[in-house]
Amino acid sequence: MTFRLACATTAALVLLTNSALAQMRLTSLDMGEGGTLGPDQVMAGFGCEGGNLSPALVWDGAPEGTKSFVVTAYDPDAPTGSGLWHWSVFNLPATTTSLPEGAGAAGGADLPEDAVQARNDLSQNGYSGACPPAGAPAHRYVFTVFAMPVTKLPLDDTASAALVGFFANTQALDRAILTASYGRIE
Repeated sequence: MTFRLACATTAALVLLTNSALAQMRLTSLDMGEGGTLGPDQVMAGFGCEGGNLSPALVWDGAPEGTKSFVVTAYDPDAPTGSGLWHWSVFNLPATTTSLPEGAGAAGGADLPEDAVQARNDLSQNGYSGACPPAGAPAHRYVFTVFAMPVTKLPLDDTASAALVGFFANTQALDRAILTASYGRIE
């Protein structure tokens, strides 16, 4: 083996090892990847009858340099032309590794002290549950946790979830995604 090949092989192994260590994971007891949202995560309104509770979320594997987290819930299948933001919370301290079910309630009583909930697409600062149109195919609900290199985003609770998504998608060190679906037969 030549020196150049040995160096390239070593560099590739280091990159693979570092990326494997930096890969975040997101899980939930309330839903599994590719599973279905339960009634607790369904909206109470717009013809839906659910608990309107954000799911319990647990994550690990944040990369070195993580100073805060952003968590979002987004429906790319909503018939709006731009999807629908159901929830966005930012400035979660780097020591946060989970959120309990219902943490997305208005007022954020179950969120860490410095966390901020942005306005979702229903103009609420909190979680709005799933409620796709009756008879439409099931919608996907994408829950994402972003590891951020900053302690605080330069936003407050008047920010839209889409604006938070912009900062998260352009600055994140890493992210983990959990997608579940929900449909109404009616």
